[in-house]
Amino acid sequence: MFTWQKLGKVFSPQQVRDRPWLKEFAQAPATLVLDDVVRVYFSCRPPPDSEGRYISRSAYVDLDRHDLFQVRSVAERPILELGRVGEFDEFGTYPVSVIRAEGSLRAYYAGWTRCESVPFNTAIGCAISDDGGATFHKLGRGPVLSYSPDEPFVLSGPKVRRFGDHYQLFYIAGRKWKVVDGRPEPVYKIRMATSLDGVSWQKTGRDLIESRVEEDEAQASPDVLYFGGKYHMFFCYRYSSGYRGREFGYRIGYASSPDLLHWTRNDSKAGIDVSPEGWDSEMISYPHVFEVDGSIYMAYLGDQVGRYGFGLARLQGMLE
Repeated sequence: MFTWQKLGKVFSPQQVRDRPWLKEFAQAPATLVLDDVVRVYFSCRPPPDSEGRYISRSAYVDLDRHDLFQVRSVAERPILELGRVGEFDEFGTYPVSVIRAEGSLRAYYAGWTRCESVPFNTAIGCAISDDGGATFHKLGRGPVLSYSPDEPFVLSGPKVRRFGDHYQLFYIAGRKWKVVDGRPEPVYKIRMATSLDGVSWQKTGRDLIESRVEEDEAQASPDVLYFGGKYHMFFCYRYSSGYRGREFGYRIGYASSPDLLHWTRNDSKAGIDVSPEGWDSEMISYPHVFEVDGSIYMAYLGDQVGRYGFGLARLQGMLE
């Protein structure tokens, strides 16, 4: 079993007063380690419109590399523009994963569009930065990973890594919409695609993680690292209904693999759970694991899936 020392909440969007597009939520944290700072990308929202509908924007906060609780700066504007009318990212860019690739910085993100019978649909786009990761311009007006016969909707949650000579894109794919108390709720599973250039992707076409709490368990935020001769995945999961409270809300799971395709799930080894009280006492979700100066950290969300910000935990020991 891993042991994570919770360090506390690091950033809350409510602390930022002069950016109306960054009103609440700091969802799906993902890092880019720079010389002096750790840049944490996240997704946020302005207030809802007159019909109670949100859009999602993406931003970052720079944390002092030597004191991760010291906020150095916050993005002055969103890192990505929303799509044009009718495009896949017209109403949101969320979440974002950034990697150094082919001599540049690339962001992989989920673009959101609104639907009639269900609240949304998503596909995965790619963008490039020319200014060190402060802003990104899209490769094109469409996604690089979209729906297919066996993945008909909700491709989201991209986490990009490079192992060997291939890029690996871990993501979620929708399996069904389940109507709960008159409200459509998405069920999605973790999958993977590979690429030589980071643009043309080959889907593996299989769910990577078996369901545990129920058949319609929803899984998200697959984050994979390689240590000790095997691959380690931290992810989050929830029940298909009642998940906005403590009993059936998001928790963080763990799985390991020798080859990226065959995974053994062992949530008891994850080593982190909800707190008895406080900002993460109902749920913890969307883990992102990263290494800085010899220490391994996990950024994660607390109650209401990050409405009030994200926190950090530090691994005691190493991944093995």
